[in-house]
Amino acid sequence: MRSFLRTEAGSSGVLAAAIVLALLWANLFPGMYEDLWRTHLSVGLGDGVLSLDLREWINSGLMTLFFLVVGLEARREFDLGDLRDRTRFILPMLAGIAGMVAPVLIYLAFNAGGPGSHGWGVAMSTDTALALGLLALVGRGVPDRVRVFLLTVFVVDDLLALVVIAVVYSEDIQLMPLVLAIIAFAIVLVLAIFRVRKAWVYAVLGVAMWAALLKSGVDPVVAGLAIGLTAPAYSPGREELEEATGLFRLFREQPTPELARSATVGLTTTISPNERLQYLYHPWTSYLIVPLFGLANAGVTIDMAFLGRAFTSPITLGILLGYVIGKPIAVTSVSWLLERLSRGRIRAGVGWAAVLGSGTIAGIGFTVSLLIATIAFDGPQLAEAKVGLLSAVIVASALTWVVFRAAKLLSPPKKAFALLGDAEQLQDLTDPVDPERDHIRGPENASVTLVEYGDFECPYCGMAEPIVRDVLQDVDLRFVWRHLPLSDVHPRAQIAAEVSEAAAEQGKFWEMHDLLLANQDNLQPADMIRYAGQLGLDTDKLHDEVKRHVAAARVAQDVESADTSGVSGTPTFFVNGQRHYGAYDVESLKAAIKVARARAKITQRHG
Repeated sequence: MRSFLRTEAGSSGVLAAAIVLALLWANLFPGMYEDLWRTHLSVGLGDGVLSLDLREWINSGLMTLFFLVVGLEARREFDLGDLRDRTRFILPMLAGIAGMVAPVLIYLAFNAGGPGSHGWGVAMSTDTALALGLLALVGRGVPDRVRVFLLTVFVVDDLLALVVIAVVYSEDIQLMPLVLAIIAFAIVLVLAIFRVRKAWVYAVLGVAMWAALLKSGVDPVVAGLAIGLTAPAYSPGREELEEATGLFRLFREQPTPELARSATVGLTTTISPNERLQYLYHPWTSYLIVPLFGLANAGVTIDMAFLGRAFTSPITLGILLGYVIGKPIAVTSVSWLLERLSRGRIRAGVGWAAVLGSGTIAGIGFTVSLLIATIAFDGPQLAEAKVGLLSAVIVASALTWVVFRAAKLLSPPKKAFALLGDAEQLQDLTDPVDPERDHIRGPENASVTLVEYGDFECPYCGMAEPIVRDVLQDVDLRFVWRHLPLSDVHPRAQIAAEVSEAAAEQGKFWEMHDLLLANQDNLQPADMIRYAGQLGLDTDKLHDEVKRHVAAARVAQDVESADTSGVSGTPTFFVNGQRHYGAYDVESLKAAIKVARARAKITQRHG
């Protein structure tokens, strides 16, 4: 999720630059701009020829990959994100629907019965990439949880926008090609259910589905979204990772092409199709395809006379007011009503300022809206629609800055509540911390608990140890170590875990823990007995307990809790029961701890 958000935010600058370049190009060299994008490019095979101009290849071809990524992120949220609790989909779904209906009603209030009424679909869809990017600029310091809430609303927005494109803005639909597209998608679904992993099969079916939809008259970008939704997301399983390690070892022992291919396939299949496809396509869509779309479509020739007409045009006014008034009113009112009607059972996972800021930033509509505008309008009407969309970007950004600036002026407790809210968070850690069983460092009544699943032989755990020490200077933090020996790659990890437990029986767990992580290259049995002697332990007793594997069951309990919590690698951290994804440097962990502490204090005050 953090990777997705970083890519979206980072690419917004490229998209903004492409929009500015398109405007300059269209105004300085208007003939050259239109002539280029109307150049036809044909692809033929035998008697069959597909001929589209460059703008159509981008809008109906490359943008299919953009919607593939949207579908992938939607599926990921359902499988691994907050939406795995299906009740949490109710609020963003209704907020997303209302956030589309309200702007459309405002647009129709200006255009009903007029020549622009057919373009109501332009005034409904938020631009995910641009909105997240501008939020990073105007909402600095906003927690990731706010962006996650935004993204869930945007996913619903994008899904419904694609339905509108397919149903409303597809003309002269031909039945037979549409049936062929449905059959191709049905085959994709069956293959996904049976976990067929032949990438070329999906590529062929995807191209066939796209071509059939294009022939049918339905906008073919729907194919990308549909295929993205079929790609499951899951964390790598420990057993699958151990199997992949075994395949690599076979290759190491006998480096043949056959075993190389087997090891490569084994390693690749441990990663979910969803993650592999996002890794492949997300940077391309964010940094190339969407900016190219902006460059090809945002150009509009502007002069004072035109602006005077545009800002009195019902098309421009309907789009602008629909976005900057309709979106925030819809998102905030639906969130408030659902919380009241459900008596708090259904609520946004963020505070009131975050909900309001989400509504205002949702007033940025560009990519999908411009796509619909190019379908619904042409000539002066299309130019007026572009002015409305670009104006909405500026006004919505300014309103969002005002909302989050106002939140920052509040006292720290009120600011935390305004941004984070008091909704209960999903717990990723299945086995809560037990002071009677777990090894705990720090005050037992601390407001934040940091749990690490670690392996004494894992070099990454060794690198994380000084970072954890730095974080532990926080006097309101307790740290818990749980064992996850990766015996398939670290042969001495299991025995090291049992040695630490034997030391715990003599009251020296943390001392042994520190010595083992400080001497990861020297974990032979004789080395560990020597460490026990340095700590003044009864070495004979420790040796006997380790020899009889007295602590094996205790270590196995930690491994089982790791499995049920979806942990497959080390180090893996949990902050107050929520898994910490991404970097585990000092800044990232401290930021996660800061948010967790704020949430804990909110819960304490409002509990």
